Amino acid sequence: MSDKLQRLKALADRAAAISTYETDRKKNLRRLETLYQKLELAEKVPEFASLFEFKAINLSGISLTARSLGEITKGRYAQIIAIDYIDDRGKKRAKNMSLRYFGRVERLDPGLKSDIVEFILRWRLEKGFRGVDHYRDLLKSLESPSN
Repeated sequence: MSDKLQRLKALADRAAAISTYETDRKKNLRRLETLYQKLELAEKVPEFASLFEFKAINLSGISLTARSLGEITKGRYAQIIAIDYIDDRGKKRAKNMSLRYFGRVERLDPGLKSDIVEFILRWRLEKGFRGVDHYRDLLKSLESPSN
């Protein structure tokens, strides 16, 4: 009997983890889209879903490291930069695209700076979720009866 209870508890724990994952992801996406609109990124990327075609999105002028999150680098300019790879005569080359320029970091409104940092972090979180989806799909293909 205890073996059945343990399996049931494990199944319930797994269902709760999946539910939390999906809830967190949906909440993150809603907030990310709100920030996308608030930061007026549609001027460069008209479709919200197209944001995830970039390989990375970085930020200049504002720190994204855990130790100094949100700290500015004086004398620099705040800018959201998307990175993609293009084929250049048979070689992959990184191509940077400015999604939005905000001016000198010292002059940034603290609320705007916070929104910018939050946007980058939430974009990276969603990109991570999409990576997990990709690997889940690959693992499922290994489990298919044809293999």
